[in-house]
Amino acid sequence: MKQISTWIEKRASMSPDRLALLDLRRRLTYFEMNNEMNRLAYYLRKIEMLQQGDRIGLYFNNRIDYILLLFAIAKIGAVAVPLNTRLTSEELSYQITDSEMSMLIYEYEFHITVQTLKNKHPQLTTRSIESVTLPPLQETYISHDFPIIDASTPYIICYTSGTTGRPKGAVLTQENMFWNAVNNCTSIDINSNDSTLVLLPLFHIGGIGLFAFPTFFAGGAVAILGKFDPKEALNMIEKEQISVIMGVPTIFDTIRKHNDFMTANLSSVRIFCSGGAPCPKELIEFYLHRGLPFYQGYGLTEASPTVFMLAKEDYKRKIGSVGKPVLYTDINIVDENNNPVVVGEIGELAVKGPNVIKEYWQLPAETNQSIKDGWFYTGDYVKADEDGFIYIIGRKKEMIISGGENVYPLEIEQVLKEDPAVDEVSVIGVSDEKWGEVPFAFIVVKDKHVITEEQLKQACLSKLAKYKIPKSFVILSELPKNAAGKVDKKQLKALLTNVSKGE
Repeated sequence: MKQISTWIEKRASMSPDRLALLDLRRRLTYFEMNNEMNRLAYYLRKIEMLQQGDRIGLYFNNRIDYILLLFAIAKIGAVAVPLNTRLTSEELSYQITDSEMSMLIYEYEFHITVQTLKNKHPQLTTRSIESVTLPPLQETYISHDFPIIDASTPYIICYTSGTTGRPKGAVLTQENMFWNAVNNCTSIDINSNDSTLVLLPLFHIGGIGLFAFPTFFAGGAVAILGKFDPKEALNMIEKEQISVIMGVPTIFDTIRKHNDFMTANLSSVRIFCSGGAPCPKELIEFYLHRGLPFYQGYGLTEASPTVFMLAKEDYKRKIGSVGKPVLYTDINIVDENNNPVVVGEIGELAVKGPNVIKEYWQLPAETNQSIKDGWFYTGDYVKADEDGFIYIIGRKKEMIISGGENVYPLEIEQVLKEDPAVDEVSVIGVSDEKWGEVPFAFIVVKDKHVITEEQLKQACLSKLAKYKIPKSFVILSELPKNAAGKVDKKQLKALLTNVSKGE
């Protein structure tokens, strides 16, 4: 299979004047995007002397250059290492060392942090994207004899934000990204008429694979917002007639709460798609009542990322489900003995397909623990209904065992979220001398609403067994979140620890 840079090359030949890529500052046709990709590839290969397999760190906010670099890196057969802009220099230093990074390309905004990293890693070549001088556009650069790349070799190392220990580098290949593009295009009908708005950070696989790369594969246009702002997002949707939008629940909740949401012209949008975290039923119904198509899906870094997607025929009648497996991905739901569970029973999700990683970077033991006979064991608990639709129950590592009973935080969160005064909720397990573990709930109350702990307990009593009811309810002004918009439960546990110490 050819490398994915051929997507841009072929489109530049087939439809050179078609809009390919834009942000708030620039607009590129496929012809122009191909030229920029080639200039960057030549720069990396001939000026910086980077070779196939060299790891290149990308330390940016969302911008056009990020996409161009990803395709240029694909063209020369190097390996991109997207770096989370919210990490500390110590966390970044670990990933630089672990990936054995040769070069770091960064946005000047982060130059102070980069200088700290340079002091720790004097052998690391660093370049700000603003200082990079590309060769002039000449035919010699466009037709330069770039290497033929084996699409099954590493292309992106995405570090997963694990809840314990150091993050692991999930190794994605160009082949993985190709099959993810096919899976997304065939599941939600992405085509050359579509324009996708990227709201998720490009340093996560969600920003790349949902749905930027699939849209390029289909020959559509990709719009990059930059730092997320709900007003700018609504403006771009209207101005650019955006048709496909991927986000996490936090993003869609922020957009719908903006003053412009109810009056914005969103008629061009045929898909709002939520993933990355459980989406409250109330949020889904809010969009549906506005007449907007609101889908759900499920994916993970190790699957490039898409595994499940709701089809256009089902998003209204199967609210709460993440859909069915995409075309070229198989699934299995198994119990603790690796036996398939029956319909309606909870089990761990295992996935298999050409979109699934083959390894974690230089971690053979962890790879063998997660991937067995080609099946990747996700650590997520799910169940299937009688129609084959999948529902996410929660993370295996987040399951609470209280008095010998299994308690799933998501089940409690969904009950509490039904209260009209509750804006956000997150439940974690806390050690308990009597029961082993008990659930604790963290609540964010909506503006101008008041709620008591007794009211919250009563809401739980009517729908949950007593052992599932949180031992305590902590009211916060906001829940801590990571860069992908997911609640950071590690910070919640740390908050409880500090409270218990009297800090």
